[in-house]
Amino acid sequence: MAELAELWPLLLPAVLLGLILWLRHLWLSRPAPARRRRIRPSRRAGHGAPRRGKQPPAPRPGWRKGRRDLAVIDGSNLMYWRDNQPDLTPVRAAARACKAKGYKVGVIFDANAGYKLYNAYMPAHRLSAELGLPPDQVFVVPKGEQADPFLLDFASEEGGIILSNDRFRDRIAAYPKLNTPGRLVRGHWDQGEIHLNF
Repeated sequence: MAELAELWPLLLPAVLLGLILWLRHLWLSRPAPARRRRIRPSRRAGHGAPRRGKQPPAPRPGWRKGRRDLAVIDGSNLMYWRDNQPDLTPVRAAARACKAKGYKVGVIFDANAGYKLYNAYMPAHRLSAELGLPPDQVFVVPKGEQADPFLLDFASEEGGIILSNDRFRDRIAAYPKLNTPGRLVRGHWDQGEIHLNF
């Protein structure tokens, strides 16, 4: 026992080092936590350019999967189609109609959409739950930004259509691909149903 007491000051650093190395090994070999990447639709330079050093968001990966055509829904426009009051029913109906036609659906809202609907900010994941869509298919633009550049850039880059009654007159000239028949789809709400002019 006396020998152990004499060796203890020499063994203690080695034991501690071994314990530290073993814990480090456990830490480094653990499975990586599942992280959700928040990637956003990109913007063309000069159109709604980010302010104060913000980086322009990149396209969301969920909207790029598969080979189906893309339908980008202007959620802030469609939510006023029913009785000219903010309501998600027309947005839900438009998403269902687009899916029925074989489109991959993405919905873009202005930052104030939640305030207009529920008097509180609504992040994308909460709006996606309200719409019954996966979270990666709904995007809320950053506060202080307009949704139009996001809509136009994303639909132009991905070759998709835009569902909106907004004609984007002040910006459409910069997007010749979108200024062709069938790319800007209008519609209306009548007698409890959505009617889209595909």
